Amino acid sequence: MTLSIGMVAGEPSGDLLAGRIIGGLQARAADLHTAGIGGPQMQARGFEAWHPMHALSVFGYVDALKRLPSLLSIYRNTRDRFLAERPAAFVGIDAPDFNLRLELQMRQAGIPTVHFVGPSIWAWRYERIHKIRAAVSHMLVLFPFEEEIYRKEGIPVTYVGHPLAGVIPMQPDRAAARRRLGLQPDERVLAILPGSRSSEIRILAPRFLQAAALLRQRDPTLRCVVPMVNAQRKAEFEQILAQHPVPGLRCVTAEQEPGGTPVAWSVMEAADAVLVASGTATLETALFKRPMVISYVLSPWMRRIMAWKSGQQRPYLPWVGLPNVLLKDFAVPELLQDDATPEKLAEACWTSLTDAAGAARIEARFTALHQELLRDTPTLAAQAILEVAHGPA
Repeated sequence: MTLSIGMVAGEPSGDLLAGRIIGGLQARAADLHTAGIGGPQMQARGFEAWHPMHALSVFGYVDALKRLPSLLSIYRNTRDRFLAERPAAFVGIDAPDFNLRLELQMRQAGIPTVHFVGPSIWAWRYERIHKIRAAVSHMLVLFPFEEEIYRKEGIPVTYVGHPLAGVIPMQPDRAAARRRLGLQPDERVLAILPGSRSSEIRILAPRFLQAAALLRQRDPTLRCVVPMVNAQRKAEFEQILAQHPVPGLRCVTAEQEPGGTPVAWSVMEAADAVLVASGTATLETALFKRPMVISYVLSPWMRRIMAWKSGQQRPYLPWVGLPNVLLKDFAVPELLQDDATPEKLAEACWTSLTDAAGAARIEARFTALHQELLRDTPTLAAQAILEVAHGPA
């Protein structure tokens, strides 16, 4: 008998996570059918995509408002298909604004729901816990401290570790990564990751490029490498690069990386240091044990909307970057908002590039973090999903 599991992932990071989970499910369910919204990693596992994943890739409230008609159309179509087909369980991967709403309707209709990747209620809008309790049959969380939060609130929860910890090597091979990218073994390399969304690139890329230009003045041999998630983002970035040129900078896309490895991973692995937008890429950089400078800038309008929506001017925690949150320390610098000037970014990056003792300390701390996050995520997540699918909502 076919086991049908509905899934929705809205961003490349969610697609990567979901692809691993589908693999775990396939190992335990011989006749598995997965369908919904997803990307190439999920489709490589036989996932039936009703809508392209990038259709849900929005940057907060402003982008969501602009694209509200198309988002509502996709939402209604996806909801109606799931309600008609009635999968054994629905799994929402991240994308909480979309998935929690969908999960509530699924659960009210008697379809058990699993949410994978807990919303950052520990940083913003803890009151969302009530919506989660109503919508989610079982939470799967990536970080150990989250388990206590949901258990305290009476929400069934499983800590599954972070799947990236199982696929990123404990001991990165910088030399091999440089060979794959055609970089020289002895050149100084800065990876620049200004985000995967158009709005992030628009806001962060000019600052990052100006910082890179300042660094090139200090070291004219510095090689800057920028990975882009696809050709569209690369084109957007290169328009900004034309206004803020950096000699010797190289922009690469996923299409240029053989073997299925995300091109950003090879760039991180090859780098001496990384200048990175706050998000999943900061955790990936930590798992590659690289020094980094974390930065983020919200537009004034976006800041006002977030403050209004959350009732907060700042996160609950003093840290924004995931490595610092997990280590409960400013292990790596964070330059946010008005502090994210080209001059400050360049200075922090120079330290990350040249402080060998600091790099060794970072490597040791990130290795310990990697070990803490290393669990058999596909197996743990698949077991939890199958238990939910075979039990009451």
